[in-house]
Amino acid sequence: MSKNVGILDRLLRVCAGLLLIVLAAKGLIGFWGYIGVVPLLTGVVGNCPAYTLFGVSTCSHNER
Repeated sequence: MSKNVGILDRLLRVCAGLLLIVLAAKGLIGFWGYIGVVPLLTGVVGNCPAYTLFGVSTCSHNER
């Protein structure tokens, strides 16, 4: 599985995912906040299935 998510994109995904999960756990937003697991996992793994589907990549050639 090749990586298609660049470093900055990964960092933003992990931060957004963690923020959503924490807000949902504290009850500040609804249960839908647990959808933050998706960007968290794609940021950690470095591969986004939607990017693959649409042929998008935010990786530089050095990161692949």
